Amino acid sequence: MDFVAGAIGGICGVAVGYPLDTVKVRIQTEPKYTGVWHCIRDTYRRERVWGFYRGLSLPVCTVSLVSSVSFGTYRHCLAHICRFRYGSADAKPAKADITLSGCASGLVRVFLTSPTEVAKVRLQTQTQQRRPSASWPAAVPPGCPAAPVCAVPKYRGPLHCLATVAREEGLRGLYQGSSALLLRDGYSFATYFLSYAILCEWLTPAGLSQPDVPGVLMAGGCAGVLAWAVATPMDVIKSRLQADGQGRRCYRGLLHCVVTSVREEGPSVLFKGLAVNCCRAFPVNMVVFVTYEAALRFARGLLT
Repeated sequence: MDFVAGAIGGICGVAVGYPLDTVKVRIQTEPKYTGVWHCIRDTYRRERVWGFYRGLSLPVCTVSLVSSVSFGTYRHCLAHICRFRYGSADAKPAKADITLSGCASGLVRVFLTSPTEVAKVRLQTQTQQRRPSASWPAAVPPGCPAAPVCAVPKYRGPLHCLATVAREEGLRGLYQGSSALLLRDGYSFATYFLSYAILCEWLTPAGLSQPDVPGVLMAGGCAGVLAWAVATPMDVIKSRLQADGQGRRCYRGLLHCVVTSVREEGPSVLFKGLAVNCCRAFPVNMVVFVTYEAALRFARGLLT
């Protein structure tokens, strides 16, 4: 049931947070933006509302699977650890058990999310890749109106993007930036589940075994903010590595990307998008956890 509840929570979360995710990726990969509002204004001016939802279809289609794997892996790993250490899967886990299970859930999801992340980042940063329409002649006869420029993006959509990357860059292209993604999701998901468990414990009213809805909302939102706070440096590097395949390659790997980015833009570059990540994380993870917990309680009610 954890897999199903995680899938439902993940879909609700991505629907809430995707526009700010687009802003975050553009801030991290395009130095021309001086801040969040500059990016929002520029995106809206040039692409209107649709610009904030570039590449959405693939995450919506895959997030249910990814979120299902994350929550399901966490619960099953925690149950196995408790059974091994305490003799019962229902025993109260230690904080180290929660941390290890959370880390495992983050590492497992990378194998599913890396191609999706590559397509998402490429589509979100695809703002200047345009070419004139081939149906118009190169020279315009005197007296004739100028030939219009037909905006034709390199990637026509998520599936076309994945197919193009696979054809041009091979399987390696689909997993570009996966080393940074492993580091990001490993320790961020450990933080995510540990902070959620601790906050739920603090926010549970006396005499009850679990927090009420406001408690779940607060714990989920704060857990998301803490997770993204520690994840942002590797998220910046991940985004840059994944966007790097669109033109001349600038980075030879994770370490080269870190060194080059810090040397050219200073240490603060590793925290680009931190404010957006935290602002997005609170409502998204409020929705994710309250939906997840509601689905679990509903299922338990049906089964009892």
